[in-house]
Amino acid sequence: MANIQEIDKAIGAHSLWKARLKSAISTGKSEVPVATIKVDNQCAFGQWLYGQTLSASDKTTPDYKTVKDLHAEFHKVAARVAELATSGKQAEADQVLSHEFAAASLKLTTAMMEWRKTSK
Repeated sequence: MANIQEIDKAIGAHSLWKARLKSAISTGKSEVPVATIKVDNQCAFGQWLYGQTLSASDKTTPDYKTVKDLHAEFHKVAARVAELATSGKQAEADQVLSHEFAAASLKLTTAMMEWRKTSK
């Protein structure tokens, strides 16, 4: 079974990205390199997803596969926002944040909450 605490921590940590990205848009600088944001195995949740804590059977569940895919998409879109923000394209970055990022974030959070329910 997936660890409910890890899922809860991930929901909180990923919700903080909106503020980080807004800061990058307003300052033109990102505290985390775009290349690091783009990969889905560098954050604590990604390391847990790909690590040894989850069993092989956990990693074959539909919830795991859905969250893993949506987590990768979340990081891809977040990196796009950061890349636009740090290359002087604030208006475009803000558009991506408001639309694509918001949608990716909602999908990921919803999937993590569903996974949490099945992990009890």
